[in-house]
Amino acid sequence: MKKDKAKQNKLYDTVGILCGVLVVLLGVLSGVMAPKTPAGTVLAVAEAEHRGKAVAKQVETMSGVTVMHAADWEKEYPEIYASLMKNQENDEIEDYLESYPQLITLYEPYGFSKHYGSARGHFYDVDDILATGRPHALAQCWTCKTPDFTNLVNETGPDAYQLSFDEVRELVDEGISCYSCHANTPGEITVTHTYVVDALGDDWDKVSAADLACGQCHVEYFFYPGTGVTTLPRHDLESMHPDAILDYFNNELVDENGLGFADYTNPRTGVRQIKVQHPEFETYLGKGTIHGGTYTCADCHMGTVADGKGGTYPSHYLTSPLENQGLIDAECSKCHADLVSEVRELQKQVDTRTTEVSDMLVDLTETLAKAVESGKYTEEELDAIRALARDAQFYWDFVFVENSEGAHNPALTDECLTKAENLTTEAMGMFKSA
Repeated sequence: MKKDKAKQNKLYDTVGILCGVLVVLLGVLSGVMAPKTPAGTVLAVAEAEHRGKAVAKQVETMSGVTVMHAADWEKEYPEIYASLMKNQENDEIEDYLESYPQLITLYEPYGFSKHYGSARGHFYDVDDILATGRPHALAQCWTCKTPDFTNLVNETGPDAYQLSFDEVRELVDEGISCYSCHANTPGEITVTHTYVVDALGDDWDKVSAADLACGQCHVEYFFYPGTGVTTLPRHDLESMHPDAILDYFNNELVDENGLGFADYTNPRTGVRQIKVQHPEFETYLGKGTIHGGTYTCADCHMGTVADGKGGTYPSHYLTSPLENQGLIDAECSKCHADLVSEVRELQKQVDTRTTEVSDMLVDLTETLAKAVESGKYTEEELDAIRALARDAQFYWDFVFVENSEGAHNPALTDECLTKAENLTTEAMGMFKSA
């Protein structure tokens, strides 16, 4: 299984199935495109007395702020610093192209078809981006890899996204760190990526601070055409459902020719593909969630540790809740007799089904490539099949790249895979008999 090989590297392994508490999800959503937060502001979120709510304030940007790095806080917060450094233990990488060779066809000719390794501890973010087999000319790739680039965007504006990758490299001192989630204010959760605020609009205060902190990067995103600005394809909480995200790419973000947004085009089929990126936030808080809104990312992935002085502190060693026996005993066992076995069985089923859909999509891709080459189809006929293939792969990818292997939201996982299967079957039915 994909997550068994790299279980310590997948920080969102099992949040969605942790404890059997039903949720009333985040109230009534407006469904109306929300205004963007004014330029030059960052959303700072202080955790309220109840962990499920967040209190927000705005902090000025472009004010000469300098990033304080983790080592700057070591003396003041030695236990937390030590727990943060413990993330060095999560150093394994799974080669997904070896484990899932279907990806070479499905992501052709995009970078993910050439190099695709699993994520590992945040400690290695800079090392991994420098060693990637998917090199990028511009600085956007640094978006979620280092607070140094986050601060550069906040201090200089969106033009920072147009800088070269190598130019920003000279400014980078460390990977994801204290500033990423706290700015320079320890103890106060701060969402330092303004695109998160833009994408949530008036709904940002309906999400817990801890979920917002992780949701800055564990989301589906893209680089806006022309500007290269990191952007989320939604306007509020309701529009983060995969149906709404796909509609955004298909019908809202269109070019001068009326074509929907695409990350890449398959050269053999002509399908304009969307490459989904780790949508943990959308999945965990999405339609069908069981735990989202009641338990936060921090509840499940950051344990509470005794400091030996009668107090406690939040561990910054990010790991799967399946590896936190104290959490399982104190919380999850209230509803789950054997959480680990339950989750592993679910993940095994999802992995098997996801692989089966991968095989279906490879068959569709190869059949479509032959149809294009045959000259027996009009462009209108081919475009109808291409549209179905594009949508089918989007729904499959939404599951494949989400790092919990279905555990964050089994219902939404099943919904997406069913849609991928149905769309693929429909497309296959449109080919002419030999």
